[in-house]
Amino acid sequence: MGRPRFALTRQHLQFAYVCVIWGGTWLAMKVGIAVVPPAMFSGIRWTCAGLVLLGMEAMRGHRRRITARDMVMLAPVTFLLIVVNQVVQLYALRFVSSGIAAVISAALTPLALLGIGWGMGQERITRMRLAAIGIGIAGVLLLFVPQAAQGSLAPGELLGAAGIVVSTLAYCWGSLLIRPMMRRFPPVELAAVTNLMGGVALVVGSLAFEPGSVRALNFTWGWEAWLGWLYLVGPAATGATLMYYLLVRDWGAAKAGTYAFVSPVIAVIAGMVLLGEHIGVSEAVGMATMLAGAALALRPEPAPATTPATAGVPAA
Repeated sequence: MGRPRFALTRQHLQFAYVCVIWGGTWLAMKVGIAVVPPAMFSGIRWTCAGLVLLGMEAMRGHRRRITARDMVMLAPVTFLLIVVNQVVQLYALRFVSSGIAAVISAALTPLALLGIGWGMGQERITRMRLAAIGIGIAGVLLLFVPQAAQGSLAPGELLGAAGIVVSTLAYCWGSLLIRPMMRRFPPVELAAVTNLMGGVALVVGSLAFEPGSVRALNFTWGWEAWLGWLYLVGPAATGATLMYYLLVRDWGAAKAGTYAFVSPVIAVIAGMVLLGEHIGVSEAVGMATMLAGAALALRPEPAPATTPATAGVPAA
């Protein structure tokens, strides 16, 4: 019997949405933090996203199921997913280009999700997954390394690169910690509560420690910063984050994390269309290679044979 043919599902459409929308977030963040203090810019974004999602749930007549005790359990997840991830990431973007940041995040995210997930018992390491990650990383290198090799990294850029690594690891760890809670609570509610908790924490922390945060509350940011903020709040924070939570629940964190192979390609295409950037042969080959890695990772894996030792144990 031949292999089953690929069938387009709702999860594949959600995956495409996440790839496209998150492909444009690096540029939007870079534009915003040039005018607004990073923690304040991000805090207002996530607070509004959480309120929008809670309002949507209320309009649908859904009763909130997450209690105050549950919110205490969600606090470490929120701290990793939003507070640490966003503060470190946005400050790192002040020292490193959005392209280098996208490279580091793209190369590290699937590896971190798979490795941490394997350590937590949520993921299985198979040869197909390792091959997909290897192909994706090779594509990232083909896409960006030739450009990086033309110059040298300054100390600030090295510091910024280290910050992107820390923020990516925090996000991956938080993604894996929240997955078991999706068996108890709807993903929309989890996204709403974590967004709101993280956003409020960022705003309070910004007012306490971040220079220029009070002045930023006059909201005279300029249309470029506002456009980037609206993009990050609507399609990115509210839409793509929810889609990603659903994919983590349905596919697992490592497979959902393969969006990181495709999003840099979207970012490059956006630069070509909106900024007139030129793409050479090596960049085109890199984009094609990353897409090939994502396609391999999305192929259904054969179910493991049931044995007395594994009977009743669901596959990751």
